[in-house]
Amino acid sequence: MLEARRWPAKLVLQIVATLLVLPFLFPLVAMVQESLAGTGWNNYATVLAIPELPVFFRNSVIIAVVVIAIVYVCTMTAAFAFSKLQIRAKEFFFWLLLAALTLPEVVILAPLFATATSLGVYNTFIAVILPLAALQIPFTVLLARNFVDGVPNELLDASRVDGASTWQGFRYVVWPLTTPIGAAIVVLTLIGTWNDYLLPLVFLQDPALQTVTLVPSFFVGEFNNDQTKVVAAAVVTAIPEILAYLLLQRLFERGLSAGALK
Repeated sequence: MLEARRWPAKLVLQIVATLLVLPFLFPLVAMVQESLAGTGWNNYATVLAIPELPVFFRNSVIIAVVVIAIVYVCTMTAAFAFSKLQIRAKEFFFWLLLAALTLPEVVILAPLFATATSLGVYNTFIAVILPLAALQIPFTVLLARNFVDGVPNELLDASRVDGASTWQGFRYVVWPLTTPIGAAIVVLTLIGTWNDYLLPLVFLQDPALQTVTLVPSFFVGEFNNDQTKVVAAAVVTAIPEILAYLLLQRLFERGLSAGALK
């Protein structure tokens, strides 16, 4: 790990880090300023006064929690299998899984719609949860496999000598060491699920099932387009994922760095 010990080097690194952050900081500042334009904090009051807002937040939380659980379980077990188990043609299946990263959400929308209607799950949470989880898993497996590769094989060999099964080796040896990448997976899955707009818009027609990503649409219509309240709604709906990232920031950074630098 590189470390700057002298103050000139620290100053240079601070300047570089600041320059790298500024392009990402300006849009956030502009968004907050835009949300306070016009009537100021009354924009937020109007957003918070939407009667359906608590229901939308509840629905988003339900979908996010279930998707995170599915993605986490599938990712950890798949990463362990691809990294540590001797499976025939596992590299072929791994690259086949990564090929799914090339499929954008909009491309598979028509097949998903046909499948949801034929199975009778249209206008239910299942129609959104399963596709969202499937879209997240290829990338999270890629991250988690790189992390699990860094777990020494000697630890698993020692557990087998002590009589542990493959499942016990995963549960008591590998899984406790995957906390950092697990936190990264939780944050990335939460962001991807919470911000998704297309699937809830298409598959959740009942207003009682819709999510927070549809809140800004309350202020855009045929005869009105209040962009200040749209931006205020975007800020309000982004708060939960920002808090989640701040709470898991250290583990998130450790997981991504460990997955990149084995």
